[in-house]
Amino acid sequence: MSRVNLAIIGGGLVGASLALALQDTARQRGWRIALIEPFAPGSEYQPSYDARSTALSYGSRLIYERLGLWQRIAQRAEPIQQIHVSDRGRFGATRLQAIEEGVPALGYVVENAWIGHCLWQALDQDLIEWRCPAEVVAMQRQGDGYRLTLNDETCLDCDLAVLADGGRSALREQLGINVSSKPYGQSALIANVSPLEAHRGQAFERFTDDGPMAMLPLEGNRCALVWTRSNADAERLLRVSEAQFLGELQQAFGYRLGALQQVGARHLYPLSLVEAQEQVRAHLVVLGNAAHSLHPIAGQGYNLSLRDTLALAEVLIASEAPLGDFATLQRYRQRQQLDQQMTVGFSDQVTRLFSNAQPLLAAGRNLGLLGLDLLPPAKRWFARQAMGMGTRSL
Repeated sequence: MSRVNLAIIGGGLVGASLALALQDTARQRGWRIALIEPFAPGSEYQPSYDARSTALSYGSRLIYERLGLWQRIAQRAEPIQQIHVSDRGRFGATRLQAIEEGVPALGYVVENAWIGHCLWQALDQDLIEWRCPAEVVAMQRQGDGYRLTLNDETCLDCDLAVLADGGRSALREQLGINVSSKPYGQSALIANVSPLEAHRGQAFERFTDDGPMAMLPLEGNRCALVWTRSNADAERLLRVSEAQFLGELQQAFGYRLGALQQVGARHLYPLSLVEAQEQVRAHLVVLGNAAHSLHPIAGQGYNLSLRDTLALAEVLIASEAPLGDFATLQRYRQRQQLDQQMTVGFSDQVTRLFSNAQPLLAAGRNLGLLGLDLLPPAKRWFARQAMGMGTRSL
């Protein structure tokens, strides 16, 4: 029977970021860390037109700078210089600009595979024990931690288990951790699109009566599309020809980037706001999408998870108690509670407000967008939320 101090279940972006944040302390204190991941990361980065991407907020850039990784990530990060927020068919609009906020960019759009490659390359294989490909199929509470049973029938004991295995975590359910789920009755179509004109670092958040959409700037003058529609209409759009898809997208988005010329592979994701009712127990933390899955339109989900990850690492590093100590984990939970409440609330309310065709609400949000340009404090608050800086100073 082998034992480690910390077992991170899920070696994706959240799990690997936590391992990196704790790496130096593990070296100093002699911690053994295991990273358990079903899918082996590739040793080489392979660029692809259809690669999925993440919008990293400016706050996330600051976190990766602290972890010594930003310089590497930045090699393939497309800066967001301006966010144009509008309501289709109405005059209300506002523009958030990096120069007005005194930052080099409001955020950055980066392919997930590149972030993962940078993280995995930065991990010290002598300190971080990879169990990959491997999957935890059962967790049993022990007096001083958890016993993990892997799919190869081996077992691993740990002082602290971090559940970072995604929004559909079977282990979360197995442990009896309840979730609250609010279906939006919508699905997100995700694809990469090439416009005729240069995007010049502009991101577009466009709200329609059928649901919100975002077009985010990517390398190679591509844009990452997140198009929210009713479940039935999203299914239809998934199957129509490329020409018909581009035609309907053009009609919904407009010609701010000229004619839309190419769309890559389309993917469909039903949308719900999902939150775990418990994020900490003695010797256990629920992290990332397993803790909270948000609507993607506001681009807040991964950035919130990264802030959680850094906060957890800082609390563990500052504590002199053994790993898994419940009081220590409660301090982490209390520290992140306000950030989570504000970010989840911001994302949820923006999504619901801008997905409603009721005339009075539509008129109100139109005035709200106009008001943002007329009220600098409100606009700055909105910008700081978008930058992932709502509960901290620059």
